[in-house]
Amino acid sequence: MQIRILGCSGGIGAGLRTTSLLIDDDVLIDCGSGVGDLPLEELSRIRHIFLTHGHLDHIAFIPFLVDSILDDLVNDPITIHLQRETLEMLREHIFNWQIWPDFSKLPDETNPVIKYEVITPEQQIVIGERLFEAIPVTHTQPAVGYRVQSADGGSFAFTGDTRSTDRFWEVLNTHPELKILIAECAYADHEDVLSQIAGHHRPSTLAEDLGKLQHRPELYITHQKPGEEEQIMRELKQLLNDWEPKSLQRGQLFEL
Repeated sequence: MQIRILGCSGGIGAGLRTTSLLIDDDVLIDCGSGVGDLPLEELSRIRHIFLTHGHLDHIAFIPFLVDSILDDLVNDPITIHLQRETLEMLREHIFNWQIWPDFSKLPDETNPVIKYEVITPEQQIVIGERLFEAIPVTHTQPAVGYRVQSADGGSFAFTGDTRSTDRFWEVLNTHPELKILIAECAYADHEDVLSQIAGHHRPSTLAEDLGKLQHRPELYITHQKPGEEEQIMRELKQLLNDWEPKSLQRGQLFEL
């Protein structure tokens, strides 16, 4: 299984793209602006999107993706896996015939180019030889992270957007084979009030949460706000004495 980081920033700017992870060549976790760097040939292979939640930086490129490969999706639609609340957001605010066409009814309702599969926290979905496990996290709206397991049993986990939470770590503690952990840390510690309001980690809260994990996978930090990356990493390295946190980079490739 291959994991390719298309976008991992908490904002925009030269060289920065918002959250999207490509699993092999057919599955996305979130669909932020990083998807837009893929050539059409690679875009046309995507058939599944697992959403963590409905915030714009995680869903913004779904409409453009579908529109760009529309002909390839006739009779072979993209499936979007998402919680009920996220589906309601997409239908009401995005695919509403005003912001964008409703692709779940095009070319017609019996043969749409996108379909939805509602998931619930802790549900497991198997696609090919890969297992996707949705794990609840604590954000400003219903949200999940994911653990993804390859055919040989190796797995990685992605927190998605979260502040301090419990169940995510409890589930990961049952998987000591976890090789890679991608964890969000959006703000530096001086933004304590803002991070709490926004439902994101800062170094102190992430360090506290990581103390709940009983094993030590490779740790990569994502969703850092532009301009705060160096300070966030500096603070994390001071707090995480028994970890070696690394900043996740756009274009980074992992093999499991």
